[in-house]
Order: sequence, then C-alpha cells, then structure tokens
Amino acid sequence: MKLVFESKKLEDYLKEIPPVIQFDTPLVQKEIQEIESKALTPKERAKMAFEFARDFIQHSFDTQSKVITISAEDAIEKKEGICFAKSHVLATLLRGMGIPAGFCYQRVLRKGTVESGYALHGLNAVYLEDTGWFRVDPRGNKPGVDSQFSTDTEKLAYPIRTELGEADYPEVFTAPLPSVIKSMEESADCQALFFNRPEKV
Repeated sequence: MKLVFESKKLEDYLKEIPPVIQFDTPLVQKEIQEIESKALTPKERAKMAFEFARDFIQHSFDTQSKVITISAEDAIEKKEGICFAKSHVLATLLRGMGIPAGFCYQRVLRKGTVESGYALHGLNAVYLEDTGWFRVDPRGNKPGVDSQFSTDTEKLAYPIRTELGEADYPEVFTAPLPSVIKSMEESADCQALFFNRPEKV
C-alpha cells in the first residue's frame, strides 16, 4: 500500500501530544531508558518498543477488562489497553527515542460478521532512515492473529476483506484521531467502548 502522509515534515511525527503522547512521565522514561540500554540501533530500538507494546500491554478486549486506558503512561501503569492505547504506547516510546511514528487506522468487522457492524482498528507507521516508512500493528497476538515487526513485508494483525466492507486507510496521521480519543473518553467502560468506537476515519 502507498501510504499518504498528513505532513511531509518528519518533525511532525516526533512531537509530544500531552497528555496522550508524552515522553517525560516516569514509566515512559523508564521503558525508554531500558530499551536504549539494550538496543544500539534505531531498528533494534523500534523492534523492542513494538514488542513491548504488543506483548507487555494486554489487550483489554481479549482479557474482558472494563478498564479504559488512553495515554501511554496509563496503559503502561495498568499493563492494558485496546489497540488505540497500544498504538499510543508505541508512538510515545518511539518519538521519545527520536524515531518518527504516526497513527494509522483500518475499518474492520466488529465481531466478524457484517451484521455486527464495523469499528476502527488502530496501528502505527514508523520511519527508519535505512528503510523509510513501514507499518506495524502492536495489537497483541492470539489464535488467528500473528503480528510481527517487519520492515519490508507487512505482518499486521488483520487481513482486510474489502468484499465485506472492511477498509485499509492509507493515511499516516501525526496525532490520534479526535473521534477515537472522544470515544475513549466518553465510554463508561471498555465493554461500552467496544461498541462506541468510530466506524470510519
């Protein structure tokens, strides 16, 4: 897929967006320091950050939790969040290490059937100097979902079935969509959020 960028300036994909994407909070800083102490190259650091967001942050829908986390710091503290929160964690860690990262979305079936309706799914695009831009999905793996860090062939969580009305949006946004943040802030719990997520970009 040919990606479409909200901004042509890499620095726009490095900015803080408090309070959701904020680098100076204690747990974010702790994780950044740990990654930087273990990984030397930007690619190694990006991979470690991806695996942290994918594996350390539990997906709240998978665990049937009621908790909603939005900011990177909150998701790390509670060790959980839905796809949007996990993408916020990854973008925060990457930007905090000087690695440009953006926000991407897909339109997927809510429960696998057209009758169940549609909802947005959040993932990330990452820029590395030696590879350019590529997308990764820190959603979290489970049976039937195998998302991996790959700079060439995309290995995302969901195959998009356009024949069923699903959509893979090419845009790489500099900030999370306001409609996504609004749905998270206004939902009473994570079960409500499952149905309150926006249906399209």
